[in-house]
Amino acid sequence: MIGAPAAVWHDVECASYEADLTIWRELAGERGGTVLDVGCGAGRVALDLAAHGHEVLGLDADPELVHVLCERARERSLPARALTADARSFQLDTRHGLAILPMQVVQLLGGASGRAAMLDSIGGHLEPRGLLAIALSDPFDAVPADQARPPLPDLLEADGWVFSSTPVAVRVEGEAVAIDRHRQAVSPAGDLIEEVATIVLDSVPPDRLEAEGLAGGFGVLPVLSVPATRDYVGSTIVCLQAPG
Repeated sequence: MIGAPAAVWHDVECASYEADLTIWRELAGERGGTVLDVGCGAGRVALDLAAHGHEVLGLDADPELVHVLCERARERSLPARALTADARSFQLDTRHGLAILPMQVVQLLGGASGRAAMLDSIGGHLEPRGLLAIALSDPFDAVPADQARPPLPDLLEADGWVFSSTPVAVRVEGEAVAIDRHRQAVSPAGDLIEEVATIVLDSVPPDRLEAEGLAGGFGVLPVLSVPATRDYVGSTIVCLQAPG
């Protein structure tokens, strides 16, 4: 196994993605108050929102990522903090006008039961008519095969190390999609460490998530769209409104 911290691979594979940031900024500006960023990772979205003047509370199940986000916010004097918590079972003493699940966080919750638990947990932390915005992506929703080019690796240099991660396979596994990534780390001395890491995402069409939201007591608002880029597939943002 590669010994690099989880935060490094989070940065390698996620930090360069910016196509969705404008939407999160707009939603934060419309709703005001402290944004609840569920599945915040090392702070890709939370730190961007904080840099634009929004207070952010992040939640992530990985304590290492939470620590990194807090350190980065402190170093930059940004109004963001994070707590270690599971999206399906957290309990806070705060309520928020906006909660977001960027990228594919909702597709990592272990199926319909995990999503239902998440909706229940977040629903209890939203203000009346508060907004829950959830991003969904389909790894097979890409450019036509005759236009596709081999994916470029995601790269990062840190402390003399060079890290790269390249998606090498996408396949269906039941009601989920498995993505294999070839990860490489080259040390300052030139030593190579490599592995294949597999990420499994639940297949969740937007209309299914909307139906689950309705069953959980939410209202459904029009979806938002994030366009595809050269390196990333597009995504749909399902918007659910807490009862008023």
